[in-house]
Amino acid sequence: MSVYRWKSFYEDEDRPEKPRRYGVTEMRGPNYTLLTQNVLQDIFESMGQFVDGLKFSGGSHSLMPKDFIKEVTNMAHKHDVYVSTGDWAEHLLHKGPSAFKEYVEECKHLGFDTIELNVGSLGVPEETLLRFVRLIKSGGLKAKPQFAVKFNKSDIPIGGDRAFGAYVAPVPRSLEIVEDVDLLIRRAERCLEAGADMIMIDADDVCKYADSVRADIIAKVIGRLGLEKTMFEASNAKTSEWFITQYGPRVNLFVDHSNVMDLECLRGRNLGKNHASVLGSSYFLF
Repeated sequence: MSVYRWKSFYEDEDRPEKPRRYGVTEMRGPNYTLLTQNVLQDIFESMGQFVDGLKFSGGSHSLMPKDFIKEVTNMAHKHDVYVSTGDWAEHLLHKGPSAFKEYVEECKHLGFDTIELNVGSLGVPEETLLRFVRLIKSGGLKAKPQFAVKFNKSDIPIGGDRAFGAYVAPVPRSLEIVEDVDLLIRRAERCLEAGADMIMIDADDVCKYADSVRADIIAKVIGRLGLEKTMFEASNAKTSEWFITQYGPRVNLFVDHSNVMDLECLRGRNLGKNHASVLGSSYFLF
């Protein structure tokens, strides 16, 4: 790793070695790009020290042979990289209540470490979501609910005093989508209380584009949930730079594999927009 000897962190930045609780870099795995075993092996061997997690986005693992998945998870573990399912659990709901428990067991058997729950796609009551979190934890895996900042209006609780246990008439489904960061935070807090290990914040309407980052929402989420318990999707290098500039190297980010080196340059030094001068483009090998 002599090629990385230029890398240094300021003493007050306190960025630890793996396994890390903060400053986590989760990398997008096979989904939008085809990553073979050889490519993943090259990534892990060349910059595995900078990758904390590998995520099978979009339920891509459901289309792969189980033997291949086991080989990938084993390879990741050899480099101290955890493996996440990505958001796929919502596709199991039509199979009945027992399907989710079976899914947890299968994920554990395949070598996954984390199960992600896309709360918006699941569309289940809050108590069911919390039960899913507890099932994941009781199965020995980590739980990471993913929240968006916008909700269906009919999912937002109606205020007013009522007796505990009183009947609440069902609200017809609405087509109106509204922004409610306070509801996001309250539900995320309940998930953390139930045992969730981290909260993923959906990039849509929050941080998908660097020129329209919702700094107010991000500050409120981090202020309430804490930097260590939140992860944000950085869709591109400019978004990563915004997060590092605002919150330093301790922020947890989910990025594409092609942005890992750029992100680590930003975490390691205050290189700003000139960080490409150190190693050139994101990663010439891929």
